[in-house]
Amino acid sequence: MYVDEVGNAQAPPLLLLHGGGVAGWMWRPVAERLGAKARIIVPDLPGHGNSAAEPYRSHESTAQALVKVLEERAPHGATVAGFSLGAQLTILLAATRPDLVTSALVVSAQAKPLRFPGATLGLLAATAPLARQEWFAKLQAKQLFIPDELLADYVRDSARTSRATLLASVGENIRFTLPAGWSEFKNPALVMVGERERGLMHASARAIHSAAPGSRLITVPDCGHGIPLQRPDLFADHHPFGP
Repeated sequence: MYVDEVGNAQAPPLLLLHGGGVAGWMWRPVAERLGAKARIIVPDLPGHGNSAAEPYRSHESTAQALVKVLEERAPHGATVAGFSLGAQLTILLAATRPDLVTSALVVSAQAKPLRFPGATLGLLAATAPLARQEWFAKLQAKQLFIPDELLADYVRDSARTSRATLLASVGENIRFTLPAGWSEFKNPALVMVGERERGLMHASARAIHSAAPGSRLITVPDCGHGIPLQRPDLFADHHPFGP
C-alpha cells in the first residue's frame, strides 16, 4: 500500500483515510491548512490511486494493513481521521486497536446498511465501465465537490480503478455496521456530518455518536457529502489541532 508523509516530522502523527473512488490527494487542501501542526500520514487505500494495482478486498483486510502502517510509523498512536469509506475504517481501527488511535475524527460515515444492497451493486456493475470515460468522471467530480485543482487527479484515478475494487469497496460501505468495540473506545472522538447530506447519513452520524457516549457530534452547515473538500479549514480548527 502506497503511503505518503507530509508536514512536520517532529509534530504529532495524523493518519488521513480517504473515501472510496478517490485517493490520498483528496487531503491536499487539509494538509496545506494544517501546515506544521501535524506529521501527516496519507495512504492510498488498496485499489485506489498509487495502490490501484492491488484491488480493494474488504474493510477487515484493509484495517489490518493500516494497523501495520501505524505500528511502523506511529507505534505510540496517532489521531486517525477518515472520510466516508475511510471513516468506516477509522471506526474499525478505533474499535479493534484503540492503543493505536489517540483520537478519532469520523466524517460522513454510513453506519446503517442498505436494505437491498444487491440492487445497488448490480447497477454499479453495469455502469462501472463509465468510470473510465473522462466525460463521466468530470460529471461525478461535480457531485463529489472535487475542486478544479484536483480534477486531473480524480479523472486519472477514476480511469485506473478496477471493477473489482468498485464492487468490493461499495459493497463493504453499504453493508457496514458498527463494531462492538466502538462503544468501548474511550479516547476523544468527533463525528461530522454535512447539513445537506441524505437522511441516512444523518441517522448514521447519530448512531455513531450514540454508540460512543464520549464522542461529539457536529453538523457542518451548507455542506453535502464532501466536507474535507468543501471545508478543509475545519480540520485545522477542531480537536486536537485547534487552539
